[in-house]
Amino acid sequence: MKNLITDVPGLTVGNAHDDTVLSGTTVVLPDRRAVCGVDTRGGAPGTRETDALDSTCLVDAVDAVVLSGGSVYGLDAASGVTAWLGAKGRGYRIDGPHTQGIPPSPVVPAAILFDLANGGDKDWGKTPPYNRLGQVACDAASDNFTLGNAGAGFGAVAGALKGGLGSASALFGVDPESAITVGALIAVNAVGSVVVPGTDRFWAAHHERDGEFGGRGAADRVASDNLWAGTKLETGTAAPGTSTTIGVIATNAALTPAEARRIAIMAHDGLARAIRPVHTPLDGDTLFVLSTGQRALQEPRPLALASLGALAADTTARAVARGVYLAGSTPNHRAYRDRF
Repeated sequence: MKNLITDVPGLTVGNAHDDTVLSGTTVVLPDRRAVCGVDTRGGAPGTRETDALDSTCLVDAVDAVVLSGGSVYGLDAASGVTAWLGAKGRGYRIDGPHTQGIPPSPVVPAAILFDLANGGDKDWGKTPPYNRLGQVACDAASDNFTLGNAGAGFGAVAGALKGGLGSASALFGVDPESAITVGALIAVNAVGSVVVPGTDRFWAAHHERDGEFGGRGAADRVASDNLWAGTKLETGTAAPGTSTTIGVIATNAALTPAEARRIAIMAHDGLARAIRPVHTPLDGDTLFVLSTGQRALQEPRPLALASLGALAADTTARAVARGVYLAGSTPNHRAYRDRF
């Protein structure tokens, strides 16, 4: 296993960024249409097509999920992905006697984070780069991809540290031949801190595997009189709607749309284990869950679903820490490995 979300069979991930703008886009592409659920916990979200994922709606599967920087401008990355997919004949099709010649309608939900104040040149006039970045990300899609300063995490900032794109994976079950795979892909741009105040230890340290984010262990103390230590509020860079952690959790377990949303709800606990504070009025924290459907859940199904959600939360916490650990410094924001 590569310790990436693409350890889930049937998924590829593509990143694209613009060095001048200091922003980027990430696309998660399933080989075929996948069941999807979503849950938003932050108070300032920016999303596209999330209402269509309600289990009572017509659409029960998606063609891609997009994560992007750029705030509201970044939502246009999903338009680029939609055009790319449509040109390949992929998407939702309407069957009937009067539908000949009608192109497919790709279903591409998306979430964005705010990186407009990170020091890059955002003077793009009437042509923001995100539609182009969405298509470039699709062309780059692979089962191997870069973490840290990459894709939607390229211009991200996590508290007082440079943020980034992180990923992790795990197996649910003891037999690798029958185990269910869970993967997480997170773009970390939080108001909150990913490290314990006054230390170099990640809040997520208890969930670390094989030294994947430095192996420094957990802090011997976690209490702080300063609730905002290490956060954007302490650095004076926080304002409503200027942050957000977004991501995709994937599994090859066969889930219904309602079950996928339940996993998304549980996976937010992973953000709470890795970022403090989280889900604030200043963040737009949003998580999607993709089910590629190759493995059946064991009975009793509710117990298996609960176990899968717990593992998804742990994997999400690890992906958050990896994204920050692997990020590199930019002119205005110092990275974890340069600071500690």
